[in-house]
Amino acid sequence: MAAAAIHQFAECITCHAWSPDQSMIAFCPNNHEVHIYKFFTDKWEKLHVLSKHDQIVSGIDWSNSSNKIVTVSHDRNSYVWTQEGSDWIPTLVILKLNRAALCVQWSPKENKFAVGSGAKSVCICYYEQENNWWISKVIRKRHESSVTSLAWHPNNIYLATTSTDGKCRVFSTFIKGVDTRGSQSSTSTNSKFGEQIAQLDLSSTWVFGVRWSPSGKTLAYAGHNSMVYVIDEVESSPVAQNLTLRDLPLRDVGSFCL
Repeated sequence: MAAAAIHQFAECITCHAWSPDQSMIAFCPNNHEVHIYKFFTDKWEKLHVLSKHDQIVSGIDWSNSSNKIVTVSHDRNSYVWTQEGSDWIPTLVILKLNRAALCVQWSPKENKFAVGSGAKSVCICYYEQENNWWISKVIRKRHESSVTSLAWHPNNIYLATTSTDGKCRVFSTFIKGVDTRGSQSSTSTNSKFGEQIAQLDLSSTWVFGVRWSPSGKTLAYAGHNSMVYVIDEVESSPVAQNLTLRDLPLRDVGSFCL
């Protein structure tokens, strides 16, 4: 087993994302910039600085297939960055937020991404080629507080969210003209945009971090009470298991196999 390597990029890192091949990392050093580093032989070298935001960058996600980076910030804006030659070119995203954007994640097919915010709402963004920008549809009036994390279901339609109101919710994000109706996911594609599929009220505290299993049958999320909640059959009759940790609360949930 290779020894762990430690490299300090900055005194404080607000958020980060790895490139698809894990050779590069994009992170925010607790300011309005995004720095991109690449590993060469035995050291990390800074390649790019993305500086379009005005306030702290609070979320970054790097797509697996299209090699695009999406960033969100406390300035209520978002940009999709596309590499052209040696430069990263930003494309505007119309979020329509009146509070900070807090987190972001690409959908599995990378034709959409979701943005959680302090405005008690989630923006589902998709590309509009005619105007060369990304526009959004907003899921409103469901969350009672800030949205802290997001997780896409493998079907590219369902989206799980966690919030500081202590709840985990699952929504349909089906957008006509962007998503297609198919027999393999007929239940999800029959749901209207913004329809709440489930609301899980298992924690009495803030909740951070949520993740679907690869099969999409199981959902896990973490609470600020140092507990992890694992739920099976979310759509029909949810069955929950709780895992109590002895240490500090988790801020995210990684991949798991079920």
